[in-house]
Amino acid sequence: MKTGITRRLHGVRDYMQERPLDCLIVTQIDNRRYLSGFAGSAGTLFITGKLAILATDFRYVEQAKLQAPQFEVLQIKGEMANWLPPLAASHNIKTIGLEAEDISYAAYTQLAEALAKTCSAHLISTQGVVAGIRAVKDKEELELIRRAVALGEQAFIHLTTFLRPGLSEKTVAWELEKYMREQGSDKMPFDIIVAAGTNAAQPHHHPSERPVQEGEPIIVDLGASFDGYGSDLTRTFYIGTPDDAYRKIYGLVLRAQQNAIDRIRPGLTGGEADGLARSIIEEAGYGAAFGHGLGHGVGMATHEEPRLGPGAAQTMRAGMAVTVEPGIYLPEWGGVRIEDDVYLTTGSPQIMSHASRDLLVGIDKSCVIPR
Repeated sequence: MKTGITRRLHGVRDYMQERPLDCLIVTQIDNRRYLSGFAGSAGTLFITGKLAILATDFRYVEQAKLQAPQFEVLQIKGEMANWLPPLAASHNIKTIGLEAEDISYAAYTQLAEALAKTCSAHLISTQGVVAGIRAVKDKEELELIRRAVALGEQAFIHLTTFLRPGLSEKTVAWELEKYMREQGSDKMPFDIIVAAGTNAAQPHHHPSERPVQEGEPIIVDLGASFDGYGSDLTRTFYIGTPDDAYRKIYGLVLRAQQNAIDRIRPGLTGGEADGLARSIIEEAGYGAAFGHGLGHGVGMATHEEPRLGPGAAQTMRAGMAVTVEPGIYLPEWGGVRIEDDVYLTTGSPQIMSHASRDLLVGIDKSCVIPR
């Protein structure tokens, strides 16, 4: 991890030289952990061309020393406006970059006023600095994502051992979460989605007391996590023998996803990647039923760069890990989504998830499942 932290700090400092910035303040929790290794819930990174300081309160000082050995740990009290101005003054800081997405207007105003009284340092809004670096994964990150993917796939297999009519969506979701935690996952990277029947027409449905039933689609979207890195996988299940309507929609989504996986490459924009799947669904007359993007980056956050969706201009690069998750959602019927995690290389993409997407009859002969 030490080598990874050094590389990441180099990326931040290269950005600072280009701006130029004397200092970058990092407050967003995932960005903070990515650059320092510190996993506590409160802290601020103060990064200059030579300094790497982690400011945190009494609760986290010892944790910070253990997890962020490449940073000087500074114990602080109160708001940033209390301790940052004197620190900036002591190092002759004149330009300070702030993460615009993570700091409130009130905090910004308070800090600007405090700086004006102390050292006249100028605050500069920055956006996506660390997120852009995070988009390309190193070997350590990729290994953690692969572990999370493998456990998510095990959870799907576990699902086939207990899924039956009458279980509520909440019960299914809880059993999956319990299983993954017992198998070593850290917290769930996002709330597990179990959406049965017409609920499956809601892409981000929250599990309810509604029982799953025979003869309907059941979307299950889940992920595991290890050391801060998560997976994001979706399969659509069916109890009983699929009817023609289900086979048609499932087959269309599967064909769209496979076309995207086969042809996605570094150099495409997120919008172009999205079009690889969307064009197939639109040609079949279901374009309006695919209302979200094809995918997103996967890693420390549930959704991170790059974004794969209509109009997304960011160019994909080798080393990015992304989801590929087309879906079709029909309010009076339900929906189908199939999602896999894919790693982009200079050659063909590597599919990190290997759970079969074919419809096969389950062990008890009552549950049609992807395996």
